Amino acid sequence: MGSINPTFVVFGYGSLIFKPPPHVQSQTSGFLKGYVRRFAQESHDHRGTPENPGRVVTLIHKEDWDRFSGSDAFPDEDIVWGIAYTIDPAYEAEVRDYLDYREKDGYTMETMHVYTIENGIESIAIQDAFCYVGRPDNPSFIGSEPLEDLAQRIWASVGPSGQNKEYLYRLAESVRQLAPASYDSHLFALEERLRELDKSASEDH
Repeated sequence: MGSINPTFVVFGYGSLIFKPPPHVQSQTSGFLKGYVRRFAQESHDHRGTPENPGRVVTLIHKEDWDRFSGSDAFPDEDIVWGIAYTIDPAYEAEVRDYLDYREKDGYTMETMHVYTIENGIESIAIQDAFCYVGRPDNPSFIGSEPLEDLAQRIWASVGPSGQNKEYLYRLAESVRQLAPASYDSHLFALEERLRELDKSASEDH
């Protein structure tokens, strides 16, 4: 008998949450441990331009982030909520190509366990899910920036995929809906500041 290929499961923690990949058979909300989600990746091709790059989230190993987190307002968080998508095996190669192109701007594929909480008990929901990680040595990694500087950059940036702030708003709303325990202080603090900038801009007109 031939060997059976393991199921292709990809974990989304950014735009994949609100814009899933094609050919999804099933999806499971869950979280990663030992990582942080931060707007620490320049976006030259989606939410910004090469001249004025926006900022999108990347997943970073907590121990790596600690070397760059001098400006981080939430240094102790190390759990990232997202969605694990199980892909139809018949379309695995197509979806891999799609994701490799979509995440081409500085991301590397890794495998990691996805956890869940049921009846107050934590357990592994999926072993060795694939995930695109922005490692600190990739050319689009920008590192830690003061929250106010980051908010101003996101609020003003626009790229081929639309306004940078729209990306943040959609991500924040999606993360809230994942599970009762789903939370991201960094993301929600930026959202609050961008809402304030929106309000100030509307009052000025």
